[in-house]
Amino acid sequence: LAELGSETRAALDRLLPPAWSKANPVDVIGSASPERYATAFEQVLADAGSDAVLALHCPTALASSTETARQVVAAYRKAGSQKPLVTNWLGDGAAAEARKLFGAESIPTFETPGASVRGFMQLVRHARAQDELMRAPPAMPHDPAPDGAEARALIDTALRAGRTTLSEIEGKNLFKAYGIPVVDTHTAADPEAAAKAAEQLLVRDKGVALKIMSDDISHKSDVGGVVLNLTTPQAVRAAAITMLARVQVALPQARIAGFTVSPMVNRPNAHELIAGMSVDETFGPLMMFGAGGTAVEIIADTSLALPPLDLKLARDLIGRTRVSRLLSGYRNRPPADLAAIADTLVRLGALVCDHPEIREIDINPLLADEHGVIALDARVRIADQLHDPRHPLSIKPYPQHWTRMTELAGVGAILIRPIRPEDEALYAAFQARVTPADMRLRMFAAIKEFSARFLARLTQIDYAREMAFLALDPSGAMLGVSRLVADPDLERAEYAILVRSDLKGRGLGWLLMRQLIDYAKAAGLRQLFGSVLAENMTMLKMCRELGFAVSVDPDDPQLRHVVLELFCAPLTEIAPMYSA
Repeated sequence: LAELGSETRAALDRLLPPAWSKANPVDVIGSASPERYATAFEQVLADAGSDAVLALHCPTALASSTETARQVVAAYRKAGSQKPLVTNWLGDGAAAEARKLFGAESIPTFETPGASVRGFMQLVRHARAQDELMRAPPAMPHDPAPDGAEARALIDTALRAGRTTLSEIEGKNLFKAYGIPVVDTHTAADPEAAAKAAEQLLVRDKGVALKIMSDDISHKSDVGGVVLNLTTPQAVRAAAITMLARVQVALPQARIAGFTVSPMVNRPNAHELIAGMSVDETFGPLMMFGAGGTAVEIIADTSLALPPLDLKLARDLIGRTRVSRLLSGYRNRPPADLAAIADTLVRLGALVCDHPEIREIDINPLLADEHGVIALDARVRIADQLHDPRHPLSIKPYPQHWTRMTELAGVGAILIRPIRPEDEALYAAFQARVTPADMRLRMFAAIKEFSARFLARLTQIDYAREMAFLALDPSGAMLGVSRLVADPDLERAEYAILVRSDLKGRGLGWLLMRQLIDYAKAAGLRQLFGSVLAENMTMLKMCRELGFAVSVDPDDPQLRHVVLELFCAPLTEIAPMYSA
């Protein structure tokens, strides 16, 4: 609750009986007349320390509910305040007329105090959501960069062999290709080979873990397919022989490919987590995170999110679980490295976006402590995308494949790439090098600087129907930007372009426009159009050279309407890439 300011308390002291509550909520006492209620309401409404007012009234024999409501409506209208007002007039028949008065003034009114608070909290959640949407997420670290070719080779090899599940070591190598830390793992065809693999690992480590390797066994521990803390090669050999016999009894139909041997990871403060992915028939791929271990189904502490993820979305995914409170540290247990967990989730989401053959992922357990994370197990299910296409992503990922290097006279090598949310930080220096005259030609108005909300709108775009390309010099400074926004049918798109004033005439606008046209064609758009001020001769000249038809805008003779027919067939999909 808001704390009343000293001036407000002093005013209420003068207006109300001595027995008033002296704090928020303000109790005007049951004997309050409509005038006293309205006067107290005016003081609370004017208080600078509050963001909204909830006015509650209980019918009494001493004052009219309807007249009190009428006085409140008049006071609210007179104040001309933009501060939200929520009302709750208790009673059924006694409050009916008052509710009509509030409704006529578009003032929200509820039947119970609880309902009125819930109604107000809808406004609070909406405001918070809008603030969150406008907040640029932290930039992703670029090292280690994903090895898409290695991941592609692993998946293709398994598909050519007719398999729908990657082996444990293939799964770990897949994660390693995307920079996700995994435990070192060796494969062995038989108990003797497992003992030899253990002999190599035991030189460096205190013990090893032995697991059965089979595409037909999803949960190895359920059939005795996992033995931990084996400290000698002989113990590994004996455990492998026993494990083989036990699994053959439990699942005689399972095809056994051998064993995996990996060093024991001794991290006493580590939490067992689970991270993964599955495909929903409505939403497509879904990312999952939560508490892991062998009791994962019993604990049932997981949350879901749509890929691709950025660091902020990954933190939100973590925060929606109960285990997140443990990850923050307690008693003598230090906090886990939340940044490393979030980084792993982002990389896992990128893997899912880049490879539509992936149908299911389970990393359980994913150990996390103050030193970082490490994946101890890996289960990945795949399918042939050509014959069994995956449900499409609900959110189009960052189109990394539209990044290219080129040359600009007087600057040298420049990078042209799609815009990212964190590029908001580049705009201040860029705007400082755009003259007011050039800004007016682009924005059709004299604008000195962009608001934070407007910059967020420029940089946090929906790649499914928008695109913006930045030109960056070797230092990362922004040189220019071109963008398009398509209509809901993805038939036509309006374009815009702006370059630094000191770089005009060097061909930068041409490079950005060519990139935009190429993208529009690949996306299946049929037409690019825009409005250009008649005095903007440079832009009109470029449009004519690129094949745009130029005509006078029928509604404004100072404007020119430019249209480029693209004449291209729509593509069914633009390949998703790593969300850098």
